Amino acid sequence: MKRKICFLTGTRADFGKLKPLMQAVDTAPDFECLIFATGMHMLTRYGLTVDEIYKAGFRTVHGFMNHVHGEPMELILANTISGLSRYLHESEPDLFLVHGDRVEALAGAIVGALRNVRVAHIEGGEVSGTVDELLRHAITKLAHLHFVANESARGRIIQLGENPRSVYVIGSPEVDVMLSPRLPSLEEVQRYYEIPFERYAIGIFHPVTTEPEPQSERARNFAAALVESEDNFVLIHPNNDQGSDAIFEAYDQFRGNGRFRMFPSMRFEYFLTLLRHARYIVGNSSTGVREAPVYAVPSVNVGNREINRLRHESIVDVGNEKGEIIRGIAKALALDGLAPCHHFGDGKSTSRFMETIRSEELWRAPIQKQFRDVPLAPARS
Repeated sequence: MKRKICFLTGTRADFGKLKPLMQAVDTAPDFECLIFATGMHMLTRYGLTVDEIYKAGFRTVHGFMNHVHGEPMELILANTISGLSRYLHESEPDLFLVHGDRVEALAGAIVGALRNVRVAHIEGGEVSGTVDELLRHAITKLAHLHFVANESARGRIIQLGENPRSVYVIGSPEVDVMLSPRLPSLEEVQRYYEIPFERYAIGIFHPVTTEPEPQSERARNFAAALVESEDNFVLIHPNNDQGSDAIFEAYDQFRGNGRFRMFPSMRFEYFLTLLRHARYIVGNSSTGVREAPVYAVPSVNVGNREINRLRHESIVDVGNEKGEIIRGIAKALALDGLAPCHHFGDGKSTSRFMETIRSEELWRAPIQKQFRDVPLAPARS
């Protein structure tokens, strides 16, 4: 009898990360792949990216609109819990997978834990900043199984009291896609998205939910710095966190400027090709501190949204002032001889994942979790 493996995806980004795992499960004779698509996937403003899930060939996709633009995170959480509870009641998966640190993933972990469905968390144990870090660690405590990118993440999850036997180091699944020889060519991507630039940078700027007051000023500074830089830019819309309206308003500075091409979202593989060939990436997205170093592409990391992430020689940290961003761009362009970073994976995550979910040890693990104490160092007198 096939085991049902259900994936929750709420954003264009986490779908790209989960896609190789979904494909492996979907083509495996001993598993059935289910997908619960919600969040930004269901909103036209962000590209209605649920269509990309269907285009990828997945057969069992349940779309659920959990919010409209402008609703607060706690209401999105409640809406997602409501819809997901009914879906899990009907679908009865054997394993439920959530990714990262979004509010939809927290909803998934809550519902799975309360319904006695095994919850597996992808890419927990990492540190970043803002409310994302709180959500990520909360999901860890609700999840039964943990598929992490590296030993550093594994150590943090064990510090949180999780059973070491429940933590599997597989690497980040997105690196499998990043290192794939089957990515589209740059010419194909530029033709598909009508990007006329031979040389370009990428810009992605998200709201910082824990610091709403300065959001408008910071967004204006970011947009003004890009205009003043005189570079060509491919811009991806911000995520749907509170404060995104301020960023869209700041982007009015780009109106009529032929140096900017802006997109609600982009196919993951196409975006990776653009990233690989970019002069640099600027903004406060995790792409600049996780994906860009894999390709040794310089990144200008603006502000403190990713303050606790891995630091690599390709990353230039700057503040939120226009002048700081402009100087950071100049510094990034001067970087030379950068080496690729493989801290988050080696391209073999999918095979490790499939090997793990086929192990009887995983399925024998009890649903009832136990807290594991980690010995503390003696307090200083």
